[in-house]
Amino acid sequence: MNTFDPNDLACFEPEAKVGLVATLSPDGRPHLTLLTSLMATRTDQLAFGQFSHGRSKQNVRTTPQTGFLIMTRDRKLWRGKARWTHQRTEGPEYEAFNQKPMFRYNAYMGIHTAHYLDLVETKGREALPLAAIGLGLLMGRLAARSQPDGLPALKPWAKGLFQRVGSLKFLARVDSDGFPWITPVLPLTAPDSGHLVFPAMGYGRELARLTEGEPVAVLGLTFQMESVLAGGRFEGFGASRGIRMGRIRLEWVYNSMPPKQGPIFPPQPLAAVTRFS
Repeated sequence: MNTFDPNDLACFEPEAKVGLVATLSPDGRPHLTLLTSLMATRTDQLAFGQFSHGRSKQNVRTTPQTGFLIMTRDRKLWRGKARWTHQRTEGPEYEAFNQKPMFRYNAYMGIHTAHYLDLVETKGREALPLAAIGLGLLMGRLAARSQPDGLPALKPWAKGLFQRVGSLKFLARVDSDGFPWITPVLPLTAPDSGHLVFPAMGYGRELARLTEGEPVAVLGLTFQMESVLAGGRFEGFGASRGIRMGRIRLEWVYNSMPPKQGPIFPPQPLAAVTRFS
């Protein structure tokens, strides 16, 4: 499908939802960003508001191919691909973003730019496969085995967020057409500070398209707007206690929470701060 159902457009308007946009970094790696302002302005267009300067807004200006996911409080999903086209600092969407309570009454983080994307493809409305996810959560934690290798990619807080049963996790990969694609991986967990693992359940056909060595990104978040982004290489599927488990070796970790987004791992070199009067 290349258009949304007109009856679904109202579902995208509330702020209390998960809105994700997957972009491509300059080196071709997928990057995931939480953008709760993401909504459909028409059946063939999406828009989101910008209030902070993160990697995703830089990425779309150079590589406009994106993937998106919207999940409402009742666990309904819309996923697909879109192409960034332009940005504006005025207009009806800009005004609508700034009228939402989160930004209207926030003196520090008002929306300053509206970004627009043309819809390329959507799967339409989906429901989370809750039974498979629940079984995956149970079996995945039984099968997850820690194999410390001295790679301290995840700090204790980030590791705890990925291990938390109630947190949400989403994986982004680059599809064969060059567009990022987002897959929910709620049973995913962190067995140690250098790896993420997940059972091939719930979205088995999509996850089966992963190839050994390809770059992936995983965003972990909560409905309290806590989040952390981690990325690395998919190491393939293997059996652990009779359960088929996918494994990701982490290469980088990124703080995705405002007001200051930026790399966490590998450690960044200290730089002198120059004060301008």
